[in-house]
Amino acid sequence: MLVIINVALGYFYNMEITVTKLLSLFFLFISFNLLADFIHPMDFDNSKAQQNRVIEIIKNRVKYDYCDSGLDMCQPMMLRMMESENLKAFKNASQVNNREIMDRVIKDYCSSGLDMCSYTNIFMMYQENLKASKESLSW
Repeated sequence: MLVIINVALGYFYNMEITVTKLLSLFFLFISFNLLADFIHPMDFDNSKAQQNRVIEIIKNRVKYDYCDSGLDMCQPMMLRMMESENLKAFKNASQVNNREIMDRVIKDYCSSGLDMCSYTNIFMMYQENLKASKESLSW
């Protein structure tokens, strides 16, 4: 009986930590769940099915970013503008040719704790990393 009481007290004592961990896991799950539907821009085959899927992915991501994540900028004008920007970025990203840089950007922004996996961020960071890969420190 004493063991059960000890476990129960320990459980309630650590509840704040547990809730924090559970919330962290929940948000991590959401980001991985969003990534599960991710279409790599360089693997895009321009089929009607993939075009429709990319549009759905973008709409879901923008809704998550601007309506569900606490940002509270869930206005139709903002959503349509960001959806349009993400689609434009996806189309541009599907035309790039450095797979190594693109894969690294996707890993860093989509598969880590950052959860900044919009096609707008991916394309912007791809461009910046491509530019930086051609530069070197000089006096």
